[in-house]
Amino acid sequence: MKKASLEELKKKLKKEKRQIEKELKKIAKEGSKQKESWLLRFPKFNGGESGSGALEKGADEVEEYTTLLPIKHNFQQRLKEIDLALEKMKKGKYGICEKCGKEIETELLKAYPETRFCQKCKINFK
Repeated sequence: MKKASLEELKKKLKKEKRQIEKELKKIAKEGSKQKESWLLRFPKFNGGESGSGALEKGADEVEEYTTLLPIKHNFQQRLKEIDLALEKMKKGKYGICEKCGKEIETELLKAYPETRFCQKCKINFK
């Protein structure tokens, strides 16, 4: 892979990483590296209600939390993939399919720079 293309993809990965981290900070806080790296904040709806109003607010909080869990998980997975791709770049192993060892198509890397598999292995992997 050409050095210019590699630098372009590196910039794209870093930009995507910053955007994902920005979105994650809206719904979660960074955790420790030993455990989960992002901890979802439990939403707090304001209101000093009691009785059925309080129960409804509590139900809304739980619903919001369960809605955000898969979003946080998806963001975290993407961050892991991006970090792996950036690490491969440092080691000079970026753009090589993890399954067959062949070079990943440039068009695929441009569309999805954190991909770990070539088009053929990606289709056969699923």
